[in-house]
Amino acid sequence: MNFPEKLKYTREHEWLRIEGKEAVIGITAYAQKELGDIVYVELDVEGEELSAGDRFGTIEAVKTSTDLFMPVSATILEINTALESSPELINKDPYGDGWMVKVELTDLAELDSLISAKVYEEIVKE
Repeated sequence: MNFPEKLKYTREHEWLRIEGKEAVIGITAYAQKELGDIVYVELDVEGEELSAGDRFGTIEAVKTSTDLFMPVSATILEINTALESSPELINKDPYGDGWMVKVELTDLAELDSLISAKVYEEIVKE
């Protein structure tokens, strides 16, 4: 399974691509595989200020539904509107076209709680 080294990860199966004081967030290839075919994605609105652990959306798949939780405190700058009509982008390209939100980080110290690709890979092997 593919876990790009340049990304940071959470134990809850989100990835973050850090770009200075901004980040792009999505779910990992492992998470989308476990969910199965994704049929609907609902994301919070741009401008929403969230703390780490706050819900920022919901994913519905053929076999289940799950909430998405913000891995770090941030303000949503942009949502991936392509997911409204093509939620399957998450299954096809979870680290590219299947991204979910772009955010402005509000507490850079929280980045220390994220894990590397190597550590994440060990977690999902368990």
